Amino acid sequence: MCEIQMVSGEGEQWVVDNPRFRAFINEVNDIRHYSDDPRAIIAAIQPPFADLMAEDDWLPEQFQQPAPDGGMGSGIGTWLLYRSLSGDLALSALVVPPGASTPVHDHLAWGIVGLYRGAQDEDVFERRDDGTSEETADLAVKIRRHLTQGDFYELLPETDIHQVTTTSDITSVSLHLLGIDNGCIWRHRFVPEEGKVLPFKSGYVNQPCQETASAD
Repeated sequence: MCEIQMVSGEGEQWVVDNPRFRAFINEVNDIRHYSDDPRAIIAAIQPPFADLMAEDDWLPEQFQQPAPDGGMGSGIGTWLLYRSLSGDLALSALVVPPGASTPVHDHLAWGIVGLYRGAQDEDVFERRDDGTSEETADLAVKIRRHLTQGDFYELLPETDIHQVTTTSDITSVSLHLLGIDNGCIWRHRFVPEEGKVLPFKSGYVNQPCQETASAD
């Protein structure tokens, strides 16, 4: 059985805290202390991340549920599982109901994302403008791929802007490990057909963010 508890202190917040999950996070932190190269960090994390995704007894069901009031709309929920209080690491579960799509959005940090439940289509976008405007962007689809349970992908500057759609008849759950507190920073939501860029903060369904000044 998986214990559900909140443990904060010593610079960390554990929303899910059990031996299997704690061992993974500790391994990630060990890896991060040996390198500051995002590509090297991601490469080293991939094997333990794949092992974690292959196990189904550590993530409580309550963190695999849609969220009617989630910050991405359409019942999409971002559930915080762990974060460093310094804001340089967070692991969350993104829950997307069948047929729903996230907004086109960025992450502004290195990361690795794995599909834990269901199936998704992912569109990765590239900017065809110089990227300096905070209000407009010229985007084009760079990569299209279909993801099934156990698949994972990297988030790096060249793959940072994307959109995912659940294609399974069950809710999809993806695990997001990022080198930032991604639910609590101001990021960008894109409307490609209109060339618009909007300030965006997804928040977490189950944990608050410290209030900061708006990006607009």
